Amino acid sequence: ARARGAVTRRRRRERTAAPAHNTDIMSMLGQNVNSSVLSAGASEEKGDHARLASFVGAMAIGDLVKSTLGPKGMDKILQNVGRSKSVSVTNDGATILKSIYVDNPAAKVLVNISKAQDDEVGDGTTSVVVFASELLRQAEQLVAQHVHPMTIIQGFREACEAAKKALEDSAADNASDAEKFQEDLMNIAKTTLSSKILTHDKEHFAKLAVKAVMRLKGSGNLEMIQIIQKPGGSLKDSFLDEGFILDKRFGVGQPKRIENAKILVANTPMDTDKIKIYGARVRVDSMTKVAEIEQAEREKMKRKCEKILSYGINCFINRQLIYNYPEQIFTDAGVAAIEHADFEGIERLALVTGGDICSTFDNPGDVQLGSCDLIEEIMIGEDRLIRFSGVAKGEACTIVLRGASKHILGEAERSLHDALCVLTSTVKDSRVIYGGGCSEMIMSKAVEELAAKTPGKRSLAMECFAKALRAIPSIICDNGGLDSSELVSQMRACHAKGDSKTGINILTGEVGDMQKCGVVECFRVKQQVLLSATEAAEMIIRVDDIIKCTPRQRE
Repeated sequence: ARARGAVTRRRRRERTAAPAHNTDIMSMLGQNVNSSVLSAGASEEKGDHARLASFVGAMAIGDLVKSTLGPKGMDKILQNVGRSKSVSVTNDGATILKSIYVDNPAAKVLVNISKAQDDEVGDGTTSVVVFASELLRQAEQLVAQHVHPMTIIQGFREACEAAKKALEDSAADNASDAEKFQEDLMNIAKTTLSSKILTHDKEHFAKLAVKAVMRLKGSGNLEMIQIIQKPGGSLKDSFLDEGFILDKRFGVGQPKRIENAKILVANTPMDTDKIKIYGARVRVDSMTKVAEIEQAEREKMKRKCEKILSYGINCFINRQLIYNYPEQIFTDAGVAAIEHADFEGIERLALVTGGDICSTFDNPGDVQLGSCDLIEEIMIGEDRLIRFSGVAKGEACTIVLRGASKHILGEAERSLHDALCVLTSTVKDSRVIYGGGCSEMIMSKAVEELAAKTPGKRSLAMECFAKALRAIPSIICDNGGLDSSELVSQMRACHAKGDSKTGINILTGEVGDMQKCGVVECFRVKQQVLLSATEAAEMIIRVDDIIKCTPRQRE
């Protein structure tokens, strides 16, 4: 009986232990399935590990550029360690991010939204990255509190709609009053330039930018505005010229001033008057035959030049080189020839003069010639350039930038381009809002009011959205060496009392009325920042798996 009892107890223990053993086998099988699906050299991160890796990468990108935000933001030196060893100094978010290589996939998403912001409206490239990274910082805390990612996304979406509506309600539109609209454009240009290298001369450059954009007559085609960099002098010496300036010179012995010009713009080889040594093999039995070949080449080039002259032009501009023989033919005919005009200059010149770029010259009737009232040679500093006045597109103009070095001129051109893009956006959508953190506080207040009325965990996501909005004025204060906690709490109290024009006056270090300070921003830029950052944050929060694979090897 004692032996039978021992056997029974042993069998009972085996039956109890069997399910646990089976569970271990199944978990091992699951691991083997994953490793067998992915090829060698592939890796996978799942669940919280993948989400945390995405959050950390995105927040690192935000921390990289947030010190450049605001009027007191700092600059970054970007040095190319390749063969060129080029150096650029900038505080433009899009320029910084497209110059660095990032390996984290979530960081690449933020780099892409910065590029999209730059292409869409031209400014707000740093703000969109910083806001998206702050949203992800808040989302990380919610995930740690075991709030489901889809709940966070739903809360962010509702908060974004509330913020967008509050932004639209706070916008002002002065398009009907020309004088006020001109004042808005000046204030927007000065606000945009205040965070750039041109901040000390922002009044001068704001006038240049507004004058250039107003010449476009609402078309918004920035191709009409040419920007030329000429080292020398100071930034204050920069000026706007009502015409098109080409950074080239006339040929030797050719007229330096042409009135009522008829211009043929071409992209054709004009260097075939010499025998081509490379790429061709010629066998001859005497030097006479070589001379005959060269003479045939010259005759061919002469016929080409005669075809060009048959258009009845007095100015020929070519994208490629013009060798001595065709240049001599043009000089004898009294036609000015300009060689080696760059691709961008050629396309813009054809646009403003109303001409076509042609490569063959057999059908003169099919080619539209360019025209302008006067072509003349001018001096800027110690350089000679060619100015086209009275072009067919009357809105065309050129901004000549002067400065101490090419680094300063490069950053000045980027700053001015941002201002031109923002002004063009404002001309298309004339609504404006107040800057200095004022619009962020208005949106934050609207989101908090919505969160107070919303039941469930979505309200936690809305409160975090409001905190992320308030982080932008806080970072602007920190970059200016101010007490961000004190100033943001003062702004919050003012907005709660109904003073919706209160923002940060970074020059005095206090809160102030943004209408009196003239701190105005383009509505479209701020709206694009809000929507792009929210969408990017939503995309990254959705991630629960990161798979890295090596490319398939060629067999």
